[in-house]
Amino acid sequence: MSDNSMYEKSMSSISYSKAYIAVNRFGYGARGDELVQAKANPKQWIISQLLPIAFNSSLPHSNDIFIEFANYRKAQKQQKNKKQQSKNNQSNSEMSKKVKSDNKMNKKGMVNNSARHILRSMSVDTLNRAIQSSHSVSWRLLDFFSNHFSVSANGRLMVGLSATLEREAIAPNLLGKFEDLLLAVEQHPAMLIYLNNEKSFGPNSRVAKKRKIGLNENLAREIMELHTLGVDGGYSQEDVIELAKGITGWSVKNPIKERGAGFTFRAHGHEPGSRTLLGKEYSEKGITQGQQMLRDLAINPATAKYVCFKLAHHFVSENPPASLLNKMETTWMKTGGNLKQVMVSLFSADEAWSASAQKFKTPREFVISANRAIALKKIKPKVLFNSLVSLGQQPFTAGSPAGFSDDESDWLGASALMARIDWSTMVSGYLKRSNAEKVMTVSLGDSVSQHTYQSVMRAESRQQAMTLLLMSPEFQRR
Repeated sequence: MSDNSMYEKSMSSISYSKAYIAVNRFGYGARGDELVQAKANPKQWIISQLLPIAFNSSLPHSNDIFIEFANYRKAQKQQKNKKQQSKNNQSNSEMSKKVKSDNKMNKKGMVNNSARHILRSMSVDTLNRAIQSSHSVSWRLLDFFSNHFSVSANGRLMVGLSATLEREAIAPNLLGKFEDLLLAVEQHPAMLIYLNNEKSFGPNSRVAKKRKIGLNENLAREIMELHTLGVDGGYSQEDVIELAKGITGWSVKNPIKERGAGFTFRAHGHEPGSRTLLGKEYSEKGITQGQQMLRDLAINPATAKYVCFKLAHHFVSENPPASLLNKMETTWMKTGGNLKQVMVSLFSADEAWSASAQKFKTPREFVISANRAIALKKIKPKVLFNSLVSLGQQPFTAGSPAGFSDDESDWLGASALMARIDWSTMVSGYLKRSNAEKVMTVSLGDSVSQHTYQSVMRAESRQQAMTLLLMSPEFQRR
């Protein structure tokens, strides 16, 4: 038997208490006395965790990022024009080129560094708040939908914009109707630009008749395949085209040429006429047409089935019971896709509380839960961000609209486990005064096995004890 198989077997044999399940399977791990709090009524305690979340409001808004980027592009264009004009001045030609080239590189570097700084700052802010939160289940739900509506930091503008999607579109709609969340996401500049919808114009629109530009199906396809119905949701290529036409004109403002920044509807780029999606005709005009199409997709039974499965797969098990899925789907259809009520139905179901190990933590889950358990007074932002880089889950680098994998087979390889050991050893080295036994009690409670307890207590050093605890089956699994 391989080392990985033995590790999986040891993890699956542990029996967890319901308090442990509440704080670890559904939340981001115990912090302080949360295991004690959850013990009296684990189900009610975890349901009470469904609360609104907030971020550091001093960090830039997507509109600010757009304006900064537009100003950079304007300055870049002006610099290019000046360089062209300077060719007429032969005597100062070489010096002029060098000075202008240096200036251009400096400005380019400033914009790139600024965008990267924004991305890191926002990513670390989310991580820190998940670590410090007294209702971490809401932060886990945010991470789930941020990955469900995945965008990647590709290119200068998306590096700055990618982290704003979860802050401005997902978080405010996290506990409301799925249709409101869907509309907010699909109209957010980060999603529109990531999937090129600002370049999509109806073939018979006014602007298409004047210029050689046409339809872009990227956003419509991902809405149906990844965001709503799922790949087996019963739609056709013609449905993709019809939805793509319905959301033509959904674009973003150019802050240099237009007033303000962010989402805008360009009527001259919208495909005229009615649309037919999944057999239903949409005669609405303008922006309303696409909005109604999305609202109907949000309450489609196929969407309920697809998203409920993903939620159960993430929170409960890679093979969630059919009875649990039926309860969630029924709640979805009965409430019109009320996400809080769907989560309540998940947490209330006995099927979600299996006492055996169900899920292997992703790198993000591991880093957050470890930091909640050890409770460092201050974590250096660079160390926190680089932790996810070293473990293979750097924020907003999934590289695909499908997001990061939620399958344990993709995180349980030998090299991945070695990376976790290295990280655990590094973090344990920071904890000069931490007591591994105390951290074990806070994070695992009475769900710690005799083997793990003895390994930690018999460790040769404080650092080794903490490393063994963080790498124990009980801590790696939930």
